[in-house]
Amino acid sequence: MRKIAIVAMLGLGLTGLSSSAVLAADADAGKAAYEKSCVGCHGKDGKGNPAMAKVLGEKGLNIVGADTTKKSDDQLLKVLAEGAGKMPAQKSLSKDDQKQVLGHVRSLAK
Repeated sequence: MRKIAIVAMLGLGLTGLSSSAVLAADADAGKAAYEKSCVGCHGKDGKGNPAMAKVLGEKGLNIVGADTTKKSDDQLLKVLAEGAGKMPAQKSLSKDDQKQVLGHVRSLAK
């Protein structure tokens, strides 16, 4: 786990800070953006909003399961930036916001 956190820290270009501090800071900063842009489909806990899954027919709304957590930060950031399936690109989020949302999503999976 610590090795993954260090890789994530380097991938975010935040060298010099402890990995747990980086992930915690991104998670805290990303919570508000997640609640504004993501919670409607993915739920507060990241396990997916059952009503939206029924409407969209999407099983991929659970973003704390193994299918999502095994993906790299770069893969998930690409989904945020470009969209995937029925999920639209999150154009209202800056690249920094996207990284912070990713930090929050990673914190939900713990």
